[in-house]
Amino acid sequence: MSRDIEARRARESEMVTEMIGLYCRAHHGKTGALCPECAALADYARARSARCPRMAEKTFCSSCPHPCYAPAMREGIRRVMRWAGPRMLLRHPVWALRHVANTLRHKWRPHRSEEIA
Repeated sequence: MSRDIEARRARESEMVTEMIGLYCRAHHGKTGALCPECAALADYARARSARCPRMAEKTFCSSCPHPCYAPAMREGIRRVMRWAGPRMLLRHPVWALRHVANTLRHKWRPHRSEEIA
């Protein structure tokens, strides 16, 4: 189980870094490294993912009942996800389709707290 969670953390970190990279290249013209604003957002997202206590039960931060992002960072990552999400279908179709499948699976099954009640 712990191995699965660590693999999920690594996948999530890689995906969010790629999405922020796509956004930064398009909006800030950076081709190699990220601009300071996007680099800070990527570092923050990776740190939150690394410390997430609910990684085993949640699918995405946006569906978490207890979001841990600061409001400014939450808005920044939301802006990046809104822009980069549709473009991931062309850039990384397998990742994008896996994301859609996980989202649908999460919406169709009850939350853990509902299963216990």
